[in-house]
Order: sequence, then C-alpha cells, then structure tokens
Amino acid sequence: MVSIENDGRDLDFALTQIADGEARRVEASRRDQTVYGLAEGPSRGVSTAVPVVYGPPDAEILDLPQLSEDVPAYRPLVAVAASPWYGQAAIWRSASMDGFSLFSTASVPAQFGTLAADLAVGPSWRFDLANALLVDISTGSLQSVTDEQLLAGANALALETAPGTWEVLQFGQATIVTTGRWKLTRLLRGQSGTEDAVVPSAPIGSRVVFLNSALVPLPVTETELGMPWNWRIGPVSRAAGDPINLALAFTPQGSGLRPWSPVRIKGVWQGSGDINLSWLRRTRSLAGDSWNSPEVPLGEASESYDLEILNGGGSVLRSVTGLPVAAWTYSAAMQTADFSGLITSLRLRVFQNGQLGRGAPSEAILTP
Repeated sequence: MVSIENDGRDLDFALTQIADGEARRVEASRRDQTVYGLAEGPSRGVSTAVPVVYGPPDAEILDLPQLSEDVPAYRPLVAVAASPWYGQAAIWRSASMDGFSLFSTASVPAQFGTLAADLAVGPSWRFDLANALLVDISTGSLQSVTDEQLLAGANALALETAPGTWEVLQFGQATIVTTGRWKLTRLLRGQSGTEDAVVPSAPIGSRVVFLNSALVPLPVTETELGMPWNWRIGPVSRAAGDPINLALAFTPQGSGLRPWSPVRIKGVWQGSGDINLSWLRRTRSLAGDSWNSPEVPLGEASESYDLEILNGGGSVLRSVTGLPVAAWTYSAAMQTADFSGLITSLRLRVFQNGQLGRGAPSEAILTP
C-alpha cells in the first residue's frame, strides 16, 4: 500500500514533469520560423458600430476677380463645408432640373463666417484703422500676420455686401472675443478691384468666405459665361438627386475679366473755358503688380474708355464712348449745351472697357 504522503509526492512530481514539457514546447515554438516567419495577413481596417450620418453641406459659388495666375480669370470658385466632412464633396451641374452630371469635386472643407455686427464703409487703397470686422466662424481659427505678409496677399476673405456682390478684404490682426467669434482689424478694403462693392453699411448676418486653397475653381469655359446652370452639391458617395444635396442656381459672369476702375481723375480749366480731363488706368493682370514698371500693362485687347458727365443729382447729361486714350476735353460749347453756361464744378464717371463691356466705374467731383 502506498502512503498518502507518497501519493502527494508522486502527484507533485507528475505535475512538475508536465509543466517542464509545456515550457520546452513553448520555447521551441518561439524559435520555429514556420510560425514567426510568416508574411503579414491582410488588414481588417477600422470598423465602428455607429454609422457616420452626414448632414447637409454649406456651399457658395463665387464670381470673383482673378486671385491666382494658375486659374483663368473667368472661372468662378466654389467653397464647400459640412460637419462631419464628407472626405470629398461632389459638384453636379445641369442646364435643366434633371440630367445632372458630375462637374467637379472638393477635397478640403472651406471656412465660412457671418458678420456679427454691421461693417461701416471704409477707405480703399490704404489701411482702414477705424473699422473692425466682427465675424462668427463655426470651425477653425484665425491668426494675425505682419504687414509684409498682408501686402503679399495673406488673410483674404470675401464679404457678400449684396446678393452675388463680394468685397474682397484682408485683415492684419485677429483677436478672439469668445468661442467662435473674432475681431478682425487693420483692414485692407476693396481689394482686387472690388472697391465698388464697399457699401455704407454691410449688415449683421452678411456672408463671409475665407479665400484659401480650400476653394475649387470650376472648369467653366468662356463660351459658357452668361449661361444659367442648376447645381447640386453634397457627398461624393450620394447621387445627384439625393435630398441631402444643396440645390443652387448660379450663372457665371466672368467677373475676373472685368476691368478695374480708373484712378487719379483730374481736370484742368483752360482760359477758353474748356476743361482738359485725364485719368490713369489700372490693370486686372496679376503681372501688373510691379514697383519697377512706369505704367501697368494694359491687360485688355485694346485701350478704350467710356465717360459720363453727371448733374448734381447724378443723372447722366452726356455720354462719351470708345475713347482710345485716357484723356478727353470737355469744351466750353459742350458745357453751355449741357448746363446753359460754363461750370466751376464737374461731376463725372469714367469706365475702362474690356471684352465683356464696361468695367467698374470711378466717379469724381472736380473743381478748378
């Protein structure tokens, strides 16, 4: 008969042998190349139990002056955002209410904002230090830049001062007021020839679009300018008819082809009573921003101006079209026909002509 004590020792010995064998097997498997030398298997990806639910997009199609030499002047820009972002947004187009075709895509969400306070009128061609742009943004942040960066084109935005009319501004200083609300100062107003879009007061709620690389130029051709189109914008994973898509109607006008307003309108009264008028042209060409050229390049196929003589109320008394040079003489005889005598104050308006007609106007009141 085996004692209980011996039984316990035999059991301990058996368990020890089993444990040692298992340890030797595990150690051998660690050195087995058939186990650890295998190639990696395919990735299973990332899965989630909660599906992503996309919301409707926020989008805007803008007809703006040419902002980059890489994009033809007549092409509009589209800005698209959504929360959560789609990864890629689709821009569909059709001449009717059906038959939409994919026209372009956007891969980076744009940054939108709204005015949180009225913006008063401000000066063009110099810093507006009196006004501040108070804007609410839903995503992202803003930052201040140096004057050198500002004059090189940084911190540009488009402010919709009337339906489809955009003033291009830049800001040098950005100060956060509260979550999502920013105060933008050291402003440059009416940039890129948009000084005629500066209004006496841009109201609260006006649309703001920040001009950066997120905006996509639409591949519109010159022959399509002035043609009305219907647009659908939404996730690239959805069809054009999906109700999540934003429906827009937009007609490209080729604003980037519009000549900028002339400047430095002068009048010299002669002893005969004639008034010799002159002005300087500007150029919409991005190559015209040079400190070394004595005169900016023409930027149009030919040089041509229209001029209007106005009365005190702003009504047109005389219109002169197709002037080939930036000068004209308002004779004493013309003054007598228009005003019943010679004048000592003249109000006038000058336009430069381009391939799409008159450009932005420049108005002045002249005295001897």
